[in-house]
Amino acid sequence: MDILAIAFWGAFFGTVGLMLAASLFAFARSAHRVALSAAMSAAVSAFFVVAYLGWLPIPNRTLEARLLAHVAAISATILGMMLLSMLGLLRSTPLGRKVRLVLVALALGVVLAGWLFDPIEALAISSGWALCVGAGALAVCVRSAVRGDRLAWVAVSGVFFMLIAVSGLSWIALDGEIVSWPLHAVSAVAGMAYLSTMASALWSRYSYLIELREVMAHGPAYDPVTRMRSHAETGQMVGAAFFGTDGEVRPLGVIVVSIGNLYALEKLHGRAAMNHALFVCAGRLRRGMPGNVEMGRLGDDGFLLLTRNADDPQRLIQIARQIAVRLARPVQLSTSREPARMEAGQAEWVAGIGIGVLATMAPQMRPSVAVTMARAMSRTAWSYASHVAWFDQAANQIAEVPVSDVPPPRRRERDLGGSAP
Repeated sequence: MDILAIAFWGAFFGTVGLMLAASLFAFARSAHRVALSAAMSAAVSAFFVVAYLGWLPIPNRTLEARLLAHVAAISATILGMMLLSMLGLLRSTPLGRKVRLVLVALALGVVLAGWLFDPIEALAISSGWALCVGAGALAVCVRSAVRGDRLAWVAVSGVFFMLIAVSGLSWIALDGEIVSWPLHAVSAVAGMAYLSTMASALWSRYSYLIELREVMAHGPAYDPVTRMRSHAETGQMVGAAFFGTDGEVRPLGVIVVSIGNLYALEKLHGRAAMNHALFVCAGRLRRGMPGNVEMGRLGDDGFLLLTRNADDPQRLIQIARQIAVRLARPVQLSTSREPARMEAGQAEWVAGIGIGVLATMAPQMRPSVAVTMARAMSRTAWSYASHVAWFDQAANQIAEVPVSDVPPPRRRERDLGGSAP
């Protein structure tokens, strides 16, 4: 093998080593599932490469080809199942079990069918199966990404690189002769890119579950919006917004989101389910708001949003519309604190939200009055069809934002680590 090819593959195995070290670090941090997934991805990929490069101590070309056929079918199936599991598509449901059984049956069928052909032909069949698994995984990832799972876009790029690496390695294994170093370079770089993107996707997904476990354990003492431990700091945020410029009069937007059915949720499914609901709602707010909107918890059932750019009240109403759409999506709640079981949704819940919008001049209005008024409007909005109430300065009264002005909720999206909740 050319010295340049050896250098590229050395970099690939260095990436494998880094991924294994990271999995050990994750295991030490009690992230056992992400550690196992990362270690298996690295180990299976490394063994696949070693086998296809002909580095196994098997002098017989015929026996080696037969072994490679088995390695290709089994490795591709394992990696495909791990990818589907990472995307949450292989949960403990009848459909998930059926998908697993079908994949295993097809892999065994490919292995058994290979014995009807010569070893080289069997290797070609298994390599084709590996490419089919990659193509199927790519289609699933694209479908999930189009439906709103942002983590799936990372998986799309990873599977794309995997297809390039598998194609190059299949060429190397089937050729049987010394191939030029650029093919080794492309395959090795694609393999490194695959491992890097999969490591990123795995960590994004399971760091979400780790964070969710902390939220469900701490409850109200852990603020999922501002990452504050105390509600008192929300009061400090309000004070800084109203009195932060030495009495200068300026427009200030106050938006309060109140969730009316959290108490009923707690009584039906327990405190952990309520904490999960708060965590999801807070994540949707955090990811959907402009950068100049400050957020904080307000009581046990609401959130306070402040913006100093409130010259146009219609902009505040538009923000409220976005909140109404995002929080109206159903949530699959879990009551388990075990990371491996957090995604097994046990109840579907929809937040009963009310949103109050107030544009005021600070510090002419006292902050306590502004917050209390906005919160009262949000609770009034529970009974509105649009769930949005605002204070009409011209009419000097509380008014409802018409339902026709609020876009309907989009289809449900999973609330995962890189998804768009």
